[in-house]
This record gives sequence, structure tokens and C-alpha cells, in this order.
Amino acid sequence: MTPVELSRTVLRAVRRAVDDGELDVAVPGRTSVTPPGPGGCGDYATNVALQLARPAGQPPLRVAEILRERLVRTDGISDVVVTGPGFLNISLRGTETALVREILLCGHRYGHADRPTGRLVQLHAPHEVRAVVVMDAVARVLRSQGALVRTSCAGRPEAEWADILGVDIDAYGTPDAPAPLDVNVRPVPAAPADPTPLGRDAARWALLHPALHDRPRITADHLVQRESNPLFRVRYAHARTRALTRNAADLGFHAEPGDTDLRPQGPQGPQGLPGLPGTDAAVQPTAGPETVVPETAVPETVVQDTHDTTALRHALADHPRILQAAAVDHAPDRLARHLVTVADAALPFLAAVLPRGAEKPSAAHRARLALAEAAGAVLAGGLSLLGIDAPEHL
Repeated sequence: MTPVELSRTVLRAVRRAVDDGELDVAVPGRTSVTPPGPGGCGDYATNVALQLARPAGQPPLRVAEILRERLVRTDGISDVVVTGPGFLNISLRGTETALVREILLCGHRYGHADRPTGRLVQLHAPHEVRAVVVMDAVARVLRSQGALVRTSCAGRPEAEWADILGVDIDAYGTPDAPAPLDVNVRPVPAAPADPTPLGRDAARWALLHPALHDRPRITADHLVQRESNPLFRVRYAHARTRALTRNAADLGFHAEPGDTDLRPQGPQGPQGLPGLPGTDAAVQPTAGPETVVPETAVPETVVQDTHDTTALRHALADHPRILQAAAVDHAPDRLARHLVTVADAALPFLAAVLPRGAEKPSAAHRARLALAEAAGAVLAGGLSLLGIDAPEHL
């Protein structure tokens, strides 16, 4: 059950309580579910009881208990706990297995709309490099959500915007006859800096990762293969998932969603992101940006079998909501920051995927590989929507 599906389930519980006469409120059009905060538990939490308490004329804890009784009887929900002033903390049944299976089934299209919505969106940007790149990314995200998008620019785009940055524009005006449309894509410009020397991937990330109201940093920092570079972490995490799939094939096993069963099996390695440049366990590049990270099993000294996958599961489950929000708000930066969240949650876990030493591949290893491949699919799909390559090797 995804966060969007769970939100609908919560609203159905509210509707049943209203129909049964236990709540006298208007059923809200939407409600949010988020990872539990401090003091919470389970997979997701919602404050809908707090929102409904005043209009219902009842204490929040009473409203929460009314909704809890209905939610616990719902298929896919294993438990509901009320905490604090009335937060509903919801535990889902078979959450990880179902989520991973869904992502692997959808692949890069996880979180995309099933069919066209019939919605037509016209995007129009000024003749400025960041605005044009943002418009291109917004169009990609909108199309992923089923919209039909047409893009235009006030003037003819520079040749390098298409050749280097991969921008595709449907129509443009000329100095004598500018496109007669209102500009609706207007981020803070990149000028006077020129992003094209960074190359397509780094330049697009430099323009898309900052919020649209922030001025982008057009520096060579986006090319550095170090932990301090968010783009590198995202691409490195994807490349590691692909390497793990190849390593697993060499060991004779494949991915199968299930219980990852991450129990302690040995000493814990040093802190930091295993095998990531910029940490104590780094594989240091020796030949510049094209250096290939060896596709060997992760060294025993960095294996952390006790890693909790909760943050990773929450980030993967949140991906459809992030895509919807990025489409509605025309904000590709939300997707870029989400990919960093996914990568940062995945990297420590990836060191615990493969068997080590004389250990034989088990159902738990297959499940871990499936979760890693699911993370890789989300990272690849998100990077594609931003117009950035997801490398098999890095």
C-alpha cells in the first residue's frame, strides 16, 4: 500500500465514521500520511484526528480512537496505535515485499500515471538557459503524470542548449515576432554564469537541484566524485545497485522480494558510506572522471548487517507522491532532492546485500538484492525525468 493509497484508506475510514453517526464532520478532500515523528511508531502516521476534532466537537483522542477501530479492520493494515494528542500510527502488513514487487514490476515508470489524463499544459519560458532547462524537466515530469505538454520559448534557443544540455522545445519566437504567450516558467536566472562547460549531466543538475527561487551554483564542484557532491552520490548509488546485480549473477542468485532479515552477523565497519569516495572506506579514483569502481563484493570490514531499511522503504514509497507534487508545483528541484534522500538511505544498506566469506546466498540475500534493485529503478527513473544519465558504471 503506497502513501497515496493509505491516504485514501484513511479518508474512507472517516467517511464510514460519518455514515455510522459517530462523527459529524465534512469528509476532507485529502489528508496526508508521513513517516512517524519522534514518539511515533509503525510505517506511517497521520494527524487527521487532530484536524477533525474541533469541527466534530470531540476530543482528538476520541476521534482518533473512532478512526482506529475502522482502520485496524482494513486489509493491508496490521496495527494502528494512537500516540500523543491524537496521532494515528499505522503499521502495514507485508509492506516491504509488496512495495519492492511493485517497483520491480513498474521499473523506471514507478510512480507514473497509468494512462493519459487528457490535461493539456502549455509551458512558456523566457530566452534564458536555466528557464529553458527547468521547462524541459517540468515537461518530462508532467508527461510522466499523464499530461499532454507543449513547450515554447520567447526566442530561438541557443544551439548548445539542445546539443549539450539536451533541451527539446516545440516552438519559439523571434526578436521581431516573440511568442505571444505569458511566461509561466521563471526561475532565478543562471546568468552571467554559463553552465554548458560542465556537460549535460552536471549542468542540468546544477540548474535543477536548487529551488527555483535560489540562484544556482555553476561550479566544477558538480563534477567532483566525492561524497560532498549530491549528484555523484545519486549516480554512484545507482551504479552500485547495477554492480550488485552483476555480482549476484556471478554468485548464482537473483533478486526475489521478501524478508531482508538483516540480523547481526559480524563486526561493524567504520562510519561513513561504504566504498564511497570521501569516507574512510573509499575506493579512491586514480584516473579521473572515467575511473571505474571495481565490481567486487564489498569488503567484510564495511558490512553492516544491522542496517535498518525503514528510511529507504519510506523514501521509495514516497516517490509517487513526490512526482505528483513536482508536476503540480512545476518544481523539478523537489524530485532532485528526493533522489538525494533515496541515495543517502540506500548507500549504507548496499554494503549488506551480498553474502560474504563462506556465507551461502539465502532468501534474505535475494530479498536484499531486490530492495537494492528497487532503489536503483527509482534513482534511474528520477534521473531520466531530470534529463540526466544513470550510469551502469561510475
